Order: sequence, then C-alpha cells, then structure tokens
Amino acid sequence: MDQAFFLKMFAALFAIMNPIANLPVFLSLTGERTAGEQRAVAITVTIALVLGCVIVALSGNAILNIFGISLDSFRLAGGFLILLIALNLLSGEQSKTHHGTDKEKAHHAGQDNPGIYPLTVPILLGPGTISTLIIFRGQAETLAKEVAYVVAAGASVTLLAITFLLAPQLASLFGQTATSVMSRLMGMILAAIAMEMMVTSLKALLPGLA
Repeated sequence: MDQAFFLKMFAALFAIMNPIANLPVFLSLTGERTAGEQRAVAITVTIALVLGCVIVALSGNAILNIFGISLDSFRLAGGFLILLIALNLLSGEQSKTHHGTDKEKAHHAGQDNPGIYPLTVPILLGPGTISTLIIFRGQAETLAKEVAYVVAAGASVTLLAITFLLAPQLASLFGQTATSVMSRLMGMILAAIAMEMMVTSLKALLPGLA
C-alpha cells in the first residue's frame, strides 16, 4: 500500500466529512429521537455513504470521459471548490456547498428520516467529497495506490460511522472549543491539499508555468 497516497486521501476525506464538526449537525437532526432511532439513522448514513462512494469511484472517470473533461481540468475545478470549503472551515462557517442555504437547512429540519437526505447527500457526500473521490481515483495508477484508495475511503467512512453511533456519548465529551479547533485544523490541511491539486493541474495544463 502506498502510505503517502493513503495519508493524503484520508486527510482530504476526513477534513471534508469532518466527523467532529458534523456531530452537532447529526445531533440537531436526530435530537428528538431515542438512542435506538439515532443509531438507526447512523447505520443508514453509513450504508448510503458506502454505496455512494463505490458508485462515484466506479463511474467518476467514465462521466468525465462522456463530457470530454480531462482529469487535470476537473482537478483544477475540484481543487478550487475544495479550497472554498477549506476557507469556510477556517472562518468557522458551514459551507453552503455541503450544508445548503438557510432555506434548505429549514427544509432539512423537517425530514422524517435525515439519514439519506440531508446527512449523506449533500452534507457528507457533497461536491467536495465527490471531487476528492474522482480526483484521487484518477491518480491511483498502481495496485499499491488502488489499495490505499480503498483503505483511505473505508477508514474515513468507518471513523464517521463510529462518531455518529457514539453521538450521545461524544456530545458531552466534545464541546464547542474542540469543534472549533478541529474545524480550523481541518481547514488548514484541506487548503494545503486544494492548493497542491490546483498547482499540479496548472503545471499539466500550462507547461510553461513549470
């Protein structure tokens, strides 16, 4: 397994999904439910997220080919999108790309089962996550990187599932301070990854810059 590839992809997915920062979102959408119902929602999120990641990983490059979009062009656009999400994390704000507008958030609160919508789509499996999965899939050119890709995606989803399944216990452990610190730290990591994506793409698209 390519450890460098694993760490880079895992860091990107962890920063975008951000289990600690999304824990209050999960609790706000399931706060009136029993512990058993909260676990059921967490399991629904996990299954939907696994299926979504598999679909994106298998079909992402095919979709790019259909529209005639090169990986470098998509990586440049994806890097810019991920940079915007990182800036939201650094400023302590929720990204409208994943969490939606105020009107959409009001609609989210009225959902009977928020496991699929809005928790999986668009909060966890939004444009940023989808871009990351497609970009790194295009870079997994060797068996070692393919293994790292699967392990990184699996580890990210597993960590998120554990966080949501233990939501009631973790809510009392992680306060606002821990959430704020985690968001800023993930924002810095995500911004660095986004810049690397954009620079790499620009060098490929505009060789003179290299």
